[in-house]
Amino acid sequence: VGSSLPYIHSSADSSSHLSSTLTPQQYLQRMTDLQQMDLQSAIDQMRTLLSFYPQRVYKMAYYRKQTKNHWARDDPAFCFLQVIMLAASSIFYGFAFRIASFSAIVGFVAKSILIHWLGFGVVMASVGTVVANRHLMTAERSSSHVKQNVEWLYAFDVHCNAFVPLFVLLYGVQFFLLPLVLGTSLLSLGVSNSLFAIAFGWYFYITHLGYRALPFLSHTEVFLFPVVVILVIYVFNFMGYPFGVGWNASRIIAYIYFEN
Repeated sequence: VGSSLPYIHSSADSSSHLSSTLTPQQYLQRMTDLQQMDLQSAIDQMRTLLSFYPQRVYKMAYYRKQTKNHWARDDPAFCFLQVIMLAASSIFYGFAFRIASFSAIVGFVAKSILIHWLGFGVVMASVGTVVANRHLMTAERSSSHVKQNVEWLYAFDVHCNAFVPLFVLLYGVQFFLLPLVLGTSLLSLGVSNSLFAIAFGWYFYITHLGYRALPFLSHTEVFLFPVVVILVIYVFNFMGYPFGVGWNASRIIAYIYFEN
């Protein structure tokens, strides 16, 4: 399945490719200056990602390619807000699980940001870039088309977009349902696993939309394959509960981070 966006072709693009490509170093430098960040735009994009039309966020990537010759965001406000939200929610979880020491709370905040968000994002962006560039590229349509590749920073952008609903469900909604999802009943297992299944299913759906938005990729439905795995695990847990093999995702995560 390809994108409906027009295939970009311009002789000017080939001459400006190196000079207009956004580097990770430039991106990090801009993160240190709040005046260069459009926080309101980032908030509006997050709202769109939680709406019925999350694909609208990727139209902005097409406009960036048209005007700046790169698909990735050059405004780090989106990432900045996610880091702040992760830090705040991790502190609340630390209080909820009665983490005694300040250093332990700081450690959990660091794990949430460096492992759950950044580490997971680096892996997903790297895998997505390799899969897209090696296996999903369409054949060039004519000699006038400039050969394009999926930028790693764009792939990380896709992860950040997909992380928004995951954060809302697993860091937000789940927090208020902790007394329920940490129980041992079938209801607790069902609510907990439903939250995780929807969160990760939504994550991979928005990931799919991000790669589908690139007009030089085809068969981007491969990014939906993990959803099938999620559904299989979800059903297996319900079927296995009467036999004592149902796993409550919330209880497992709580044990790993707060009881070990």
